[in-house]
Amino acid sequence: MPKPQTITQKILATHCGQDYVEPGELILAKVDIALGNDITAPLAIKEFRESGAKQVFDRERVVLVADHFAPNKDIPSAIQCQILRRFAQEQGLVHFYEGGDMGVEHALLPEKGIVVPGDLIIGADSHTCTYGALGAFATGVGSTDLAAAMITGECWFKVPESIRLIYKGAPGPWVTGKDLILHTIGDIGVDGARYMAMEFVGEAIARLDMADRFSMANMAVEAGAKNGIMAPDGKTLAYVKDRALRPYQVYASDDAASYAFEKVYDISRLEPQVAFPPSPGNVRPLSRVGEVPIDQAVIGSCTNGRLEDLRLAAQVLKGRKVARGVRLIVIPATPLIYRQALDEGLIRIFLDAGAVISPPTCGPCLGGHMGILAPGEVAIATTNRNFVGRMGHPQSSVYLANPAVAAASAVAGRIAGPEALD
Repeated sequence: MPKPQTITQKILATHCGQDYVEPGELILAKVDIALGNDITAPLAIKEFRESGAKQVFDRERVVLVADHFAPNKDIPSAIQCQILRRFAQEQGLVHFYEGGDMGVEHALLPEKGIVVPGDLIIGADSHTCTYGALGAFATGVGSTDLAAAMITGECWFKVPESIRLIYKGAPGPWVTGKDLILHTIGDIGVDGARYMAMEFVGEAIARLDMADRFSMANMAVEAGAKNGIMAPDGKTLAYVKDRALRPYQVYASDDAASYAFEKVYDISRLEPQVAFPPSPGNVRPLSRVGEVPIDQAVIGSCTNGRLEDLRLAAQVLKGRKVARGVRLIVIPATPLIYRQALDEGLIRIFLDAGAVISPPTCGPCLGGHMGILAPGEVAIATTNRNFVGRMGHPQSSVYLANPAVAAASAVAGRIAGPEALD
């Protein structure tokens, strides 16, 4: 019998053809999906060509999404997307997304069933860890590693240690998965899980819908983690049932599995959280934010651009107006989410409130376009990073929060929760 293992160890062991892998061990593992976008894939394609390779290892498993500077914001970004397009056509890639088919990659791939439980997924984007919400091992890599995987279907890994994060209790009003992960990062720090697997467990996790789980796994990298992961349950299997494009394997940690450490969080009294600049770890509860006027609010991104996020924002904005002098930008993460929001009347609520609706794109999250900040401006955003200059000028500031807080702040003209609007 193999030694007890965590879910992360089991997935990595299976993909390198072993019964057991040890934390710290170097392995060469087969990848199920290799992902690139319009910023990172052109570099990988360049390396692919310089290597002399002629064909990707599997045209159904190399995925390219033009989502960062798309719709093209300038000539260089148009060239980046052109490189992807031509490579996808040349290689006959099944999964290439741009234009009206394009969504923010880490919302799009789960939605389309391209990533499934038990997968080993690499992406040349740090927030590839999002897919851990499905019970997959998913991690970001550099463009050179992506190029190697595109050619061979394999990648080197050091097996990470795991930490076990246990969440107890039931969330209060307006508390979401985004608040749980911000609170966790605020507690352990931005390097508190460095090159570790963050395994999320507990009754509070079981209560979360898939959108909130994706948000939590998405920001594991903000604590320095190699990956974030949750064992699949009934909600997970219901999500993938009519989506999965391939058979999948469900894994779970053994009861006697070893962890570097454990943390227990009782979320029953947790408030909505706000991360102050310049770090996702600089977290305060909403009641301790103080008076912070804002110029812009952004609701979207691979962290919080799903339908459930838009519903939460619309619940706050219905019948209200964005404060004078504040810009509210709403970005549905995929075309399907956009259509669903339209069908449910959410888009009308946003427009009536005075919001700008963007097509699916990463846009302002990385300072790309569709909402760049000028010197001295302040934004509250549902995105995942608030480093200096992240959303524009180095003298601008970004605060991170959940969609309800971002929406309420747009109405109040300052950082505030929905209860402040009553």
